[in-house]
Amino acid sequence: MTSTKIEALKEEISDMFERDGSAKGIVFSQFTSFLDLIQYSLNLCGINCVQLVGSRSIAARDAALKRFTEDSNCKILLMSLKAGGVALNLTVASHVFLMDPWWNPAVEQQAQDRIHRIGNINQSRL
Repeated sequence: MTSTKIEALKEEISDMFERDGSAKGIVFSQFTSFLDLIQYSLNLCGINCVQLVGSRSIAARDAALKRFTEDSNCKILLMSLKAGGVALNLTVASHVFLMDPWWNPAVEQQAQDRIHRIGNINQSRL
């Protein structure tokens, strides 16, 4: 199953890899079921990704973050805005993809700020 949004995301991720094969990105959505569809579609394309959503246990969330930050083959972190929008330092990523608008622009800004941190040497793309 796919959608226009997912196809556009896959194209953007492909462009990201063409520019820098070692680049990593974070995909935000407020809908966890949409993140499930994205993960399924990316996996079919051979793109390794992990998911961080509030319904997962703390141990599962920690494992997903560890894999994303330490595994060079894990290129995409799928994250719900509520579960991962604040208090995370993800400077390993250089790209942020916001899949749906949030009613409060400050929440979107917080999500984008996950990659804008002291110590991030990568050029950030939003």
